[in-house]
Amino acid sequence: MIYPKKFVQATTAYNTFEQSVPAPYVRKSFTVDHETTAQIVVAACGFYELYVNGTRYTKGFLAPYISNPEDYIYCDAYTVPLQQGENVIGLLLGNGFQNNPGGYIWDFDQASFRSAPMVGLTVHFTDSTGKEIQIESDATFKVAESPIRSDDYRFGEYYDANFEIPGWNLPGLDDTSWKNAMEVQPPKGELRLCQAEPIVAAEEMKPVAILPAGEAYIYDFGVNHAGVCRLRVQGTPGQTIELRHGEVLRDGQLNLENVWFVRDFWARDKEIVHRDTYVCKGEGVETYTPTFTYHGFRYVQVSGITPEQVTEDLLTYVVLHSDLQSRGDFKCSDEIANRLQEITRRSDISNFHYFPTDCPQREKNGWTADAALSCEQLLLNYAPEVSYREWMRNICKAQDERGALPGIIPTTGWGFQWGNGPAWDSVLAYLPYYTYVYRGETEMIRESADAFSAYLQYLTTRTDDKGLMHIGLGDWCHVGGIPPKAPLEVTDTVMSMDIAGKMAVMFDAIGLTEQGTYARSLANNFKQAIRSHLIDFDTMVVSGACQSSQAMCIHYGVFEPEEEATAFARLLEMVHAADDHFDVGVLGGRVIFHVLSRFGYTDFAYKMITRKDFPSYGYWLTQGATTLWESFDQNRYDSLNHHFWGDISAWFMKWLAGIHFNPTGTDLTRVVIRPSFVEALDFAEAYYDAPLGRIASSWKRVGEDIVLHIQIPEGMQVSLELEAGYVGTQIETDTYRIVRK
Repeated sequence: MIYPKKFVQATTAYNTFEQSVPAPYVRKSFTVDHETTAQIVVAACGFYELYVNGTRYTKGFLAPYISNPEDYIYCDAYTVPLQQGENVIGLLLGNGFQNNPGGYIWDFDQASFRSAPMVGLTVHFTDSTGKEIQIESDATFKVAESPIRSDDYRFGEYYDANFEIPGWNLPGLDDTSWKNAMEVQPPKGELRLCQAEPIVAAEEMKPVAILPAGEAYIYDFGVNHAGVCRLRVQGTPGQTIELRHGEVLRDGQLNLENVWFVRDFWARDKEIVHRDTYVCKGEGVETYTPTFTYHGFRYVQVSGITPEQVTEDLLTYVVLHSDLQSRGDFKCSDEIANRLQEITRRSDISNFHYFPTDCPQREKNGWTADAALSCEQLLLNYAPEVSYREWMRNICKAQDERGALPGIIPTTGWGFQWGNGPAWDSVLAYLPYYTYVYRGETEMIRESADAFSAYLQYLTTRTDDKGLMHIGLGDWCHVGGIPPKAPLEVTDTVMSMDIAGKMAVMFDAIGLTEQGTYARSLANNFKQAIRSHLIDFDTMVVSGACQSSQAMCIHYGVFEPEEEATAFARLLEMVHAADDHFDVGVLGGRVIFHVLSRFGYTDFAYKMITRKDFPSYGYWLTQGATTLWESFDQNRYDSLNHHFWGDISAWFMKWLAGIHFNPTGTDLTRVVIRPSFVEALDFAEAYYDAPLGRIASSWKRVGEDIVLHIQIPEGMQVSLELEAGYVGTQIETDTYRIVRK
């Protein structure tokens, strides 16, 4: 494979909020003396669309991979047919992260690499004599303005069909009026072939309702998701149609308060954020799908159309996300739990665009804590490990000379001073650790081992004189919208302990015993600091006297085994004091239900999750949620599509259906089936496609008894464990009758 060495631009001008710069067409015509195939390698800073002789070959939407180009410039490789005679390579370039004024909140508008999009390309083939021919992007490539008059990754796209150039990517076009491309200094980053799954059009949805809204119309697609709308209209010349995307209606009107949050610029931003605009040519039926943006939305407000144009076929929701294979699922007799599983999976996939993002309607950032909190349940539901691997390379590249990590990746430097800390930095350990546990893969561990060591050393420089950590964000999004009840020194030190412990396991897995010993000793130091300064052993209550502090210290092993029963009793008292509601942020929410189940309170945890009053997951459903929300506070204008509360899906699969895969974390051939027969359910079932094959567990009530069926692939060992009060008898191969004692 021949990576490009030369890069070209159409112009040095780039989009700002005040001045739009059209996306460029790039074209190269060349002659081939016989039919053959060519290898084409495209490296772009920004987004691109690739055409050869008019046929689109781009492997996915928003290509190539999104990164900081001073770390990596991603390439895509294609094998394409060439015809005898003239052939044409056509490229359409978008701004992407190379020029993202819509990312000004996170300083993307101040990026040192900011410029108009640039592209490097090589074409390699042999002529009829066997001679190797190589074409590389240079000043002989021709450029012209495209109909995309403006594009921003976060804010939207403006397309004027009157600027279309018919045949721009086909042989036979007279391009003498086109300008020559400009050769530019190649970007600083390392060229790398992208291995992550592409972003694909995964499904299409039609509106479930069309509502009048003054002179506009609102298309309701029934569920919140991520993607773009395909517009199909027979318009008049110059007719301008505007699409505004949002998650919520208030008083029958599209409300954008929760999809943008910078009040200093609200007067400007509210007019342009999440807006796609199409200007018609007026020549029959026209179809438009945005190319270089996407949105998170349920509703689209359409203006600039006539009542006659308001049809179901006017808009189609094209759902876009990384092409991740589904690997597991859960269902049961309770529709509330089924809907929660459904909206968790929808939140997962609508927030996966090369890497896990926090939300598709607002930030589209690779927030580290969000990915860490969701990675176990995501691995149980989907197959993200290839994309995780690619993102981990970017995570390690983003680490600074101290060993610190930013809160978002990619970044231009934002997120080191605010937005990080151990709970967020845990992504460095969690992604490779859980991938190792669930898939047995060590590639991420080997590639990240140096980053692990650097981070552990960094932690030692940030402890106080008691050995405690309190440097980052804490128990974020506490229910009720209040500040976290768990002290930062509790959550930061517990998470530091857990990071070091997981890194010790991973060092051992690749034979780095010395590093493993060091990581384990560091984890123990954090544990002892917590025990020495943050626990009242007379009451067995952790500092903060709150659910998150107590549940985290139980879950992560701060308490010794003989202390856990008393510590759990205190946690239970705290939950009862909250009227049997959870009272946590995302860090406590990640563990509290697992702790309850481990101590035999799965029925109780299930009621906490599914009850319909505030705060609960079931409450979200009563409010019409079709994706997981950022906040449980119904009065806040927060994102309505976040995945970091989604570990309930893993809890469903592990504690209701009973699939505890690789319980020791080091043996892919072992699974424990330990179902909980909660009174609210008549049946529950789940499956997980493990490396050796499908594991499935299903149980249902038959009269007074329970029939349990399990499926275990060849080569795996299974242990059946029943809750106290139940006994089982095998009645068929892999089928058991369970009765109460």
